[in-house]
Amino acid sequence: MLRLPNRVMETMCFRRKFVGTKRALADFYFLWRVINMITEEKQISIIIVEDFKLTRVGLRCALNANEDLNVIAEYEDAVEAIKQIEKFNPDVVLMDLGLPKMNGIEAMVKIREFSSSIKIIALTSHDREEEVVAALSSGANAYCLKDIDPTKLADVIRDVAQGVCWIDSVVANLVLKSIPKVESVGLLTSQLSDQARIPLTEREFEVLKHLVAGKSNTEIAKELIVSVHTAKAHVCSILQKMCVNDRVQAAVKAVKEGMV
Repeated sequence: MLRLPNRVMETMCFRRKFVGTKRALADFYFLWRVINMITEEKQISIIIVEDFKLTRVGLRCALNANEDLNVIAEYEDAVEAIKQIEKFNPDVVLMDLGLPKMNGIEAMVKIREFSSSIKIIALTSHDREEEVVAALSSGANAYCLKDIDPTKLADVIRDVAQGVCWIDSVVANLVLKSIPKVESVGLLTSQLSDQARIPLTEREFEVLKHLVAGKSNTEIAKELIVSVHTAKAHVCSILQKMCVNDRVQAAVKAVKEGMV
């Protein structure tokens, strides 16, 4: 029987261990890449347009603390931001209204000229009725006040990225108050008859009340102790039955016709 020298045996053992280590490292790297790719696919890309640096930094830190949110860029004026938004095509844009060079309303119109899919959230300290209406008319998918809780803002971004329209409850009340009151009793009777013909279930009426209050799908789910998926299903059913395109229209119609 051939007996190999000790040094040769030690070298062979080392090679086996080394090859095994390389394979383990390769397997680990492959697994890491797969996990990383899955995480990247789930992330919502965000661009912040805000002229105050402290606010920008605060927003970036608060949003990036969520694994599914990723602030990819931030700009202090809309002129430069628009060029980069067209280049990067983010999922969501957080847009301040009071910007230098070009205000947020004008910027929204410019963005809508090259993209209808990018979601725009007006994030501002202004709660004046005319600015709210102007922002929503110019392409904003949501209107938030800057005193919003970071956790709530993250939820709003997730909902808006999924196609939900959202406005702050304080702002919603301003918009609803601006709707002309019905002066004709005959017209009111006609509207009530229309309301009676909308076949909402008892649960859907509950959801509708929360929509009018400006709550997101996540908040509605927590209030009713159901899954977010179930809450979204109720909202979709309500929009279909009320013949409206989004939750803002549903809320306006509900208040206007005395449904809640």
